[in-house]
Parts: sequence; structure tokens; C-alpha cells
Amino acid sequence: MTDFDVIVVGTGFGGAITACRLAEAGARVLVLERGRRWTQKTYPRKLGDPWLFDHARPERHNGWLDLRLFRGMAVAQGAGVGGGSLCYSSVVMEADPERFETDWPAEITYDELKPYYDKVRHAMAVRPIPAGQRTHRFELLRRAAEKLGHTDRFESVPLAISFDDDYSYQRDDPIDPKHAKPLVNVQGVEQRTCVHLGNCDIGCDVHAKNTLDLNYIPAAEKKGAEVRTLCLVRNIEPRGTGYRVVWDSLTGGQRSRDSATAERVVLAAGSLGSTEILLRCRDQYRSLRKISRRLGERWSGNANFLTPAVYPKGVEVNQGIGPTISAGMTFMDGSVDGHRFYIEDDGFPNLLLNALDARIAGGGLAALGARLLKRRLGAGAERGLDEKNPASQLMVWLGEGIDAADGTLSLGRHLTAPWRREVKLRWNKQNSKPVIDAILDLHRQITDVEGGKLKIPFYWRFLRSLVTVHPLGGCAMGNSAEDGVVDHRGEVFGHPNLFVADGAVLPAPTGRNPSMTIGAIAERVADLMAQDAP
Repeated sequence: MTDFDVIVVGTGFGGAITACRLAEAGARVLVLERGRRWTQKTYPRKLGDPWLFDHARPERHNGWLDLRLFRGMAVAQGAGVGGGSLCYSSVVMEADPERFETDWPAEITYDELKPYYDKVRHAMAVRPIPAGQRTHRFELLRRAAEKLGHTDRFESVPLAISFDDDYSYQRDDPIDPKHAKPLVNVQGVEQRTCVHLGNCDIGCDVHAKNTLDLNYIPAAEKKGAEVRTLCLVRNIEPRGTGYRVVWDSLTGGQRSRDSATAERVVLAAGSLGSTEILLRCRDQYRSLRKISRRLGERWSGNANFLTPAVYPKGVEVNQGIGPTISAGMTFMDGSVDGHRFYIEDDGFPNLLLNALDARIAGGGLAALGARLLKRRLGAGAERGLDEKNPASQLMVWLGEGIDAADGTLSLGRHLTAPWRREVKLRWNKQNSKPVIDAILDLHRQITDVEGGKLKIPFYWRFLRSLVTVHPLGGCAMGNSAEDGVVDHRGEVFGHPNLFVADGAVLPAPTGRNPSMTIGAIAERVADLMAQDAP
């Protein structure tokens, strides 16, 4: 008898959803997460806080964000219980129906995914920002769309955020947690409503952001699923009709080996994580030799491109206030020289005031110094529409779209430690440059209409390198091992009862934010697994 019916690796959109649905179906579920379980008291705020997850030394550095640097591409990922939902901008939207007309197995269509999209929407309480709470960034993009003749392309994007319809910037001290109303979500977890603190990407202070650790994961735990943190999976070995999963426990700053068995395994460690695990199993440990030679292929950055823009005084930006993203403009119809992409407003936290408040909360001499500095800053040291923010006039435009999806992940030797094998990415930036140029041109147009000045990122201007927060592919769905790694159910070709259910299985980019599509795929994988359970 195995230790568990199912072992799920990862707690992002793929892992949290499959763990929840399989536990609800009565399975004994173990969930392994490489990161820690974050709380409102441990979110990173100060310079010395645990910001980064070091994939080379995770036992010592298991912070909030995993930033992987490849030639021509940097990939930013969340690390912790909740996966990418911890640090994404809460945008949860469906892919355009035509995206499934090519590249995907015939079984995966928009109509097939629609009921699963609906399940994700309900579980994560998705809705747009209330009309009376639209941010200055929202209005900046709306005005630009209007002036450029693109009013019909502008839209308020769906968000996984809990809003109070009565909230308003007209209140006294509006950007204050005291205005957050308590609520109990559909999973029975206590949260509070959004008060526009702008900390979506670094941990919501009032739990208004509907992250996976507040819905799917607690729902799974209520049904008996066991979640273990700081567990970095290394290998998967066949054991009878099931598998033995081997991982490094990262507790106490040390590594120790542990393992468990299950009839079925679901990999949901993200595009990089799931692909790396299977690459090691096939090419390093030789435990899963039948995995398709297509493993690692069809990798995509979803044409992510972030462009900063500086606006003159008089144009209200207030980039550190409100939900990180709330508005978008679609060009997914290919009307710009055949390129398909999507533009969004993108804010980032007020790092100055966040750090000062964190210092004060920590006590000691540092707290005294922070209080003195806040006193020197005056009224602007309190959160509000007139708050001090050195970057208040800096806007960041986000682009995402259909790139060439021709990246390949593989295992290679570490440059300075050749006895170590690490994931390498081969990506031809020239093949995706046309859509990036189209996104950049729209960023320039929407900046120019109100007198802003676009700043081409140095990593693109000088290095022709990109940064993505939407890594996709590597374990692409296909019709057979000749053209994919998993079938339409997420099951790995050649290895029954081994599944992948995350962004790694997407055989093509979505263009729009992919989290909801990943969630719908995971809902479907879990549904089919539950139907096939012995």
C-alpha cells in the first residue's frame, strides 16, 4: 500500500486546484511546496527581509521571489504556499476562444474549458474594480485609449480581489487598513476588503487579494490534504503502478532527504519547476526514461514586456496606490501588422513608506530612526493620495502577447561548478522581436498623448534581453509522444499515473494573463483524475 493516493508537487494554480479537487473526491493527498508559508507578519518589506529564493541554496535563502537568469531571458516566479498567486497582479481572465483553434489537442477547446473557467471564477471571487474606485493609472490608460481612437479596445480587467462597493477615495485617510471590512469567503476563510494599499505583488496587508492560500489550499486542507513546506523535489521513481517521490527537506538551513509513495503524482511546480524535475528524472537520474524527447520544447515568455514611463507634474499617476493592475487594452485581433498582444497598467508598491512602517513595527533603535524620518517627511509620510513616493510620477506599462514560443529548456553543466547540472534556456529573441516591437510602439503612443517620456529598459536597449512573469510550456500537451510530453488529460506519455497540471503543459502562449487558463486546465485534469480513480 502506498503512503498516499496522490502526491501533488507545488501550490500554484495547478497544484492548489488539483490538491483541492482530489481531496474533495476523497483521495489521500500530500502536497509538497518548496517555499515557506507566508503570513501578514512575515511579508517582505525592508531591504534586509527575505526577498529572494535562491535555487542554488534554497535551504539558506527561501524568500518571496525566485528570479532565474538565463541568456536573453529572466524569469520571475513566486515561492511559497500559493505559488505565483502570491506575487502576481490578481488579473484572472479567460484566453480568447481562437487561441485553442491551433496548437492544442482537439479535446481542448474553449467550449470544453468554459465550465472549468467558471469554477475558477467562482472559487476566486473574480470581479472588476468597482467604478467608484478606479485608480489614476486606470484613468491614464482610459484617456490614452480614447485619444488614440481605441476606446472600443479598452476594458476593466477581472481581478481576484475582494472589494467593498462602498469604499471611496473621498474618505478620511482612505489608504488605511482601518477601512477594510471583514468578510468570510466561499471557502470559509476570513479576509478583509481592499483599501488600495498597492502591495498586491508583495503580500496584501489586509488579505483582500484572493490568493490560493486563502481559498483552494485551505479548502484542500479541510478535506484532509497535508501540505508540507520547504520540500524541494529531486526525483520521481516508479514503484509498482505508482511512484516514489524523493525530495530535499530545507528546514533549519540544512538539506535532508525524504520520500513518500503514491499511486498517482501531479507535477505543478510551474513551467520551469515541472520541466526541470522531469528533465532530471529522464536525463540525470534515469528514473523515467520513456519521457518524450519533446520535453523542454515550446517554451514561451508570453511576450511579456515592461516599459517605464515618466510623466510630468500635473498628470496624476500615483502608481503606488490601488490594485497593481485594473485596466487593459486588447490588440489580440492581430490588427497591428498581424501581431497579437495586450496592454495593461502596472503599478508597484510604495517601497519607502512600506519600509518605514515595517521598521516602526519591528521596534528598537531602527524603529526610533524610522519615526524620526516620518516626522521629518510630515503629513506625506502617511498613506494617502498625497503620500511621499519618490516614484509617484513613474508609470510602468505591461505588455503580453503571442511570441514565437520556440524556447527550449535542457539540463547543462554549471559554468563554475561543472559537476552540477542546471536548467538552461535556449531562446531566439529575434523570432519574438516583432511582437515586442509592436508592444513597445503602443507603449510609446499611450505615453506620448499626455506628455510622458518612455524609458526603454536597459536590458532590452543594450542587452536585447527580456523579463517574463508568465513562463509557459516545456511539458506541452500533444497527441502523442511525437509532438508533446503529456496528453490532453495532463498524463505523461509513457508513464501512466504521472501528470503535469500547470503552465508547463500549455503548448502555446495565451497572450492575455494565463493564470485562469492554467487554473481551468488544472480543474479539468483533477476532474478527469477523480473520474478515473479506482
